Amino acid sequence: MADKNILVIGGSSGIGAALIQQLLNEYYQVIAISRHQPAVLPIGNLTYISWDARQIPTSKIMEQIPESLHGLVYCPGTINLKPFNRLTPKDFQEEWEINVLGAVTMLQAFLPHLKRAGEAGVVLFSSVAAQTGMSFHASTASAKAAVEGLGKALAAEWAALKIRVNVIAPSLTNTPLAGNLLATPEKREAAGKRHPLARTGTPDEVAALALFLLSDQAGWITGQVVTIDGGLSALR
Repeated sequence: MADKNILVIGGSSGIGAALIQQLLNEYYQVIAISRHQPAVLPIGNLTYISWDARQIPTSKIMEQIPESLHGLVYCPGTINLKPFNRLTPKDFQEEWEINVLGAVTMLQAFLPHLKRAGEAGVVLFSSVAAQTGMSFHASTASAKAAVEGLGKALAAEWAALKIRVNVIAPSLTNTPLAGNLLATPEKREAAGKRHPLARTGTPDEVAALALFLLSDQAGWITGQVVTIDGGLSALR
């Protein structure tokens, strides 16, 4: 895939870093925008740009992006678990800014690049909590539900442009973002038991789904929210 350019935003660790590594392994040209450099093996063609995704890219940033982008993945996310009465408006605002407005900013900035590719794929990230009610997830679930709505609306609007938009909704995955939730063997065991497959997910498993949705094999898939959650949302 040496002739295909994929922009990964927020891929310094976790699922994003795993995806960058898988893209490089498949010989895609990868451009990574994040506040910290991704921890990946130095193989393939990787361009790293240090930037906060919530800010509109400057002309200096735009100059480093190829004219055509065949894929864009927006990875930044949040987990802020508190009882509803302890959440402040600022908590909701911060989660909205990172999950939703950051995605909007990046998608608006790079839409011309996606158009030039002729056909392109966009992958956004939600959470199983957006569709499955979970205690203490009010601010996170609200923001992620907005991501799902954004993804479906853009899939409809951009279909004529041959730009596919899909959303991945994982359950708890063993990433730095989930840190405190999986900090001890006891917590990891308890978290695993909440899933029918009796374990939490790995970054590589979720990244592999994103890789597929970017690929030509997923060329007839758009407007979908794809859940990857060990059966949590569907099985009892």
